[in-house]
Amino acid sequence: MKKIAALPLTKQRDSTCPKVFGVSLLELQRQGLSKNGIPIVVCNIVEYLTQHGMSQEGLFRVNGSMKMVEQLRLQYERGEEVELVKDGDVYSAASLLKLFLRELPDGIITSALHPRFIQLYQDTRNDMQKENNLKELLKELPDAHYCLLKYLCRFLTRVAEHHVENRMNLCNLATVFGPNCFQ
Repeated sequence: MKKIAALPLTKQRDSTCPKVFGVSLLELQRQGLSKNGIPIVVCNIVEYLTQHGMSQEGLFRVNGSMKMVEQLRLQYERGEEVELVKDGDVYSAASLLKLFLRELPDGIITSALHPRFIQLYQDTRNDMQKENNLKELLKELPDAHYCLLKYLCRFLTRVAEHHVENRMNLCNLATVFGPNCFQ
């Protein structure tokens, strides 16, 4: 599989537009680039993929066109309205979502909580106790991170419901999104 390389945006970005990629979730909220705690770029991509990509085989495993992903990214960075139906395709939209998550400065699961999540995973207590501890640990995420994680989990659950067509069961989705959530 090809990696998606980020091309330099310095020459192409309009300095009056707020940056979208590589910006903290809190900063996106401050700039008005979030809706109900979810970055607008994520909402747009998830809505598009929900309508057009749920049965697409290899969703999130097949990379989109690097050129198209970069063009879509630039449109968001310039503050342009992006119509994924017209300007993109399913694989490029999926790649753009992964790129956005990968470029978050502190990931969805903040680095400060990484050791505690790992410790919880390695805990040998019963599942009920682990579940309660996980719920408590999730409450410690900053609100913007918690909102995005919840939104993403709901979406990925819907993707997994179509695993017969798209070949993306929960295990495959965890393999793809784990590194994007834990940086």
